[in-house]
Amino acid sequence: MAKAAPVKAGWYNAFRPWTLHGAVVPVVLGGIVAFKDGFFNWWIFLLVLAGGILLQSAANLLNTYGDYVKGTDTEENHSRSPELVSGKMRPKQILGAGLACLGITALIGTVFIWYIGWGILAFGVLGILGAGSYTLGVAYKYKAMGQVSTFFLMGILMPAGTYYTMAGSVSLEVVILGLPNAFTIMGVLSGNETRDYHSDKEVRVGTLSGHMSYDGALRFYRTVNAMCYPVLAVAVAIGAVPWTCALAFVALIDYRGLYINSLKAPEDKRSSFMLVPEAFIHNWHFGGLLAIGYLIGVSVVPVLI
Repeated sequence: MAKAAPVKAGWYNAFRPWTLHGAVVPVVLGGIVAFKDGFFNWWIFLLVLAGGILLQSAANLLNTYGDYVKGTDTEENHSRSPELVSGKMRPKQILGAGLACLGITALIGTVFIWYIGWGILAFGVLGILGAGSYTLGVAYKYKAMGQVSTFFLMGILMPAGTYYTMAGSVSLEVVILGLPNAFTIMGVLSGNETRDYHSDKEVRVGTLSGHMSYDGALRFYRTVNAMCYPVLAVAVAIGAVPWTCALAFVALIDYRGLYINSLKAPEDKRSSFMLVPEAFIHNWHFGGLLAIGYLIGVSVVPVLI
């Protein structure tokens, strides 16, 4: 039975840069709708992108810290986040780095208040609270709210907040465009909870997937990742987004791999570990193709017609 290769403890793994597209794609979606509506500003967009990446980095770091201090992560059950359980890094280092990311994000937010007004503050406060309280404070991961909260915070709030930062209002179109991608973001976290299903059960972590049977969690994982397609189909059919957004259906190729891998997960440790990378790939490709399709629809197609 194949085993996942061990990871090296250090700052690179602590920040988990391979997860950052989860923040990049929603910001891009909000930015391209602002571009279409004539509100786009490169400097503001880049600052929002930096803020989104910092929030994702903070969430990664504080998740590692929170799971460690609560005793959820041990050297035996969490080889994928070995920074603290291995003793290679100190808890204060991880906590300090996470709080620093939140602090820099707050400083960036002052630029947005100056540019567009105090209304943006609500988006910033929700974003910072969401990143900081995943496993700390409210610790909504432990209350079965991790997947749902991530769906709204990253899938809906982030593109809407990006648009608001440049336009000073929220567009229904940006919410609709972000909705199918929100399911793929939720799908990544569903994969994470399902991968850790048995170890989380041992320490009584109350994730959403943990409230299901293991087979039920796998079915939920497949369903959540698939939901982006009917939602996008409806959005295209009613004309809420350009028909060129259907380019994202090419990501069904990735979904097929995700689906097949999930069927093997109960019997194969390697396939269980791959639940998360498969969802990451699906999220990255679906979101990227969605953004490209939208941009083609609003900038190229009108010129050709």
